[in-house]
Amino acid sequence: MAARGVTGADALRPDDLARLLRRSVDVIRENQDEGGAYLASPSLPTYRFSWFRDGAFIADAMSRAGQAESAEAFFRWCADIVIARGDRIESLIARHRAGEAIDRDEHLRCRYRPDGSEGDMPWSNFQLDGYGMWIWALGAHASRHARSVEPFADAVVLSARYLAEFWDEPCFDWWEERFGCHTATLAAVHAGLVTAGELDSRAADAAEAANRIAATVWAEGVVDGRLAGELGDPRIDASLVACSTPFRLLDPDEPVVEATVRALEAEIAHGGVHRYPGDSYYGGGEWLLLAALLGWHYAEAGRRDDAWAQLAWVAAQANEAGDLPEQVESHLETPSALDDWVRKWGPSASPLLWSHAMFVTLALDLGLSLE
Repeated sequence: MAARGVTGADALRPDDLARLLRRSVDVIRENQDEGGAYLASPSLPTYRFSWFRDGAFIADAMSRAGQAESAEAFFRWCADIVIARGDRIESLIARHRAGEAIDRDEHLRCRYRPDGSEGDMPWSNFQLDGYGMWIWALGAHASRHARSVEPFADAVVLSARYLAEFWDEPCFDWWEERFGCHTATLAAVHAGLVTAGELDSRAADAAEAANRIAATVWAEGVVDGRLAGELGDPRIDASLVACSTPFRLLDPDEPVVEATVRALEAEIAHGGVHRYPGDSYYGGGEWLLLAALLGWHYAEAGRRDDAWAQLAWVAAQANEAGDLPEQVESHLETPSALDDWVRKWGPSASPLLWSHAMFVTLALDLGLSLE
């Protein structure tokens, strides 16, 4: 079934889509620091950082768009951060194996300043997903462009050791709100570990940890025949799409994946996609990157018309300059919460590089060209 309220492929204007595709690549290039970091968004002070999670999807999109140097600059930035914290990683692993309690704030950060420093702003920093995602994106890039991963190998191995040690520890979710064992996080970590094992034989623990993650998700992350947002918690969350597309913890035609997508369509997807029911961040609007992620999954599952419809919806949210925001207010989960967020930070972040990246990925997957 198609997402509700979305026009079909016959309403698309190819020239407009191609223009937005080129504009999206330009927006990403313009907001990449000379050191390789992708700013999440230039419009909000709290978003003028680079996240491993956002950046992995952005680098993957740029790699798909033929911008290999841009992607590799981000991978170098990630690798430098990991290598610089090698002693810290080894200490965390040793302490964990010794049974010592580790405070969540002692773990690696989820976001860094463009120069690689951590900053002192309080944040929900313990998030494992990005450390799996950057390895996944690197592996996909290396395969796509026949590039050597040797410059990044030590950082891949260190990241994999960290993930293999801590994958079953509670951490914050994609949205930096809930602390627990999140299914989408496990999928990202699984993808990173599988890729690490393929890229470097020194990542000896990666395959075993990946197998344990898959077994755990099947045992604890499936409720009523569909994926659960958190182990043992049946709540639905749009990030669950990534368990199949792109991380392939489960194939798109798995019944549990199809049931998960049906639940998303019923509860939080109607062209735009909310993060989860009852979201209140900026009123809980529709997120462009999630609409594109769902469209990407539709394409991978053979639902091409639905994928085109998602692309059309995302494109329709661009402003006159061709910038794509984080979310839009046309359909809010919690309308009463919007004004407080706007008073605090101003309008929703725009442009958001992750939104542009997901548009690029979906557009290219559907066969649009940058030429």
